Amino acid sequence: MSASLNHWTASDGVRLAYHEMGEGRPVLLLHGLFSNAETNWIKYGHAAQVAAAGHRVIMPDLRAHGHSDAPLGPAAYPDGILARDLEEFVGHLGLMPNAYDLGGFSLGARTTVHGIGEGLRPARAMLCGMGLTGLTGWDKRQAFFLGAVDNYETAKRGDPDFLAIAFMKTMGIDREAARLLLPTFTDAKEKWLDAFEMPTAVICGEEDRDNGDPVALTERLPDARHMPIPGTHMSCVTKKELGAAIVEFLGDA
Repeated sequence: MSASLNHWTASDGVRLAYHEMGEGRPVLLLHGLFSNAETNWIKYGHAAQVAAAGHRVIMPDLRAHGHSDAPLGPAAYPDGILARDLEEFVGHLGLMPNAYDLGGFSLGARTTVHGIGEGLRPARAMLCGMGLTGLTGWDKRQAFFLGAVDNYETAKRGDPDFLAIAFMKTMGIDREAARLLLPTFTDAKEKWLDAFEMPTAVICGEEDRDNGDPVALTERLPDARHMPIPGTHMSCVTKKELGAAIVEFLGDA
């Protein structure tokens, strides 16, 4: 099963891409930082699993990622821009409240939390590769990634940010666009977490604590279920259990 590549234009004129596969109830899946829909959801078969279970899988490339534009002007990166893009994208697709499901991995989970916190109402939500401190302690993570941008040309194997920089290079990330994007994220507000009244899956690798404890996040949300899968923050994306957990949750919720 192959995915189609499509584009739409945000309200500020930035051209953004999304991939689509399957038919049925819409499920929006958002990829992680410096990744894209192809790598996060399509390459390892997760989208195909979800589509085969009877869903229309819609996977945007976030601003400055994948096939989407990566503008370099600061005006293209106001605070909360990814959540604004998500809200506009839901409107572009004509999706009504409670008529679709929404989830994301890492940065995609962060964007999902921001979007729901500001009023999006999917019927079900999925937060993958995320723990509570990853949502409430962004400054430390931001400093790490800004450091990776600064060390883009000088990092050596064994440096703490070497793997992150290697991933950026592999994914073709524009480091200046990344530098503009990173400060647009913010810590999750308490009211954003309180807004998760819909059934929510917290899907996280058993060895993944990059964004904190997924159990603590599960306990903080009003109606959440912890679904551990094999792997670390990076390796769990390559394992079929990620797609299988999404299918299980969408079938049971």
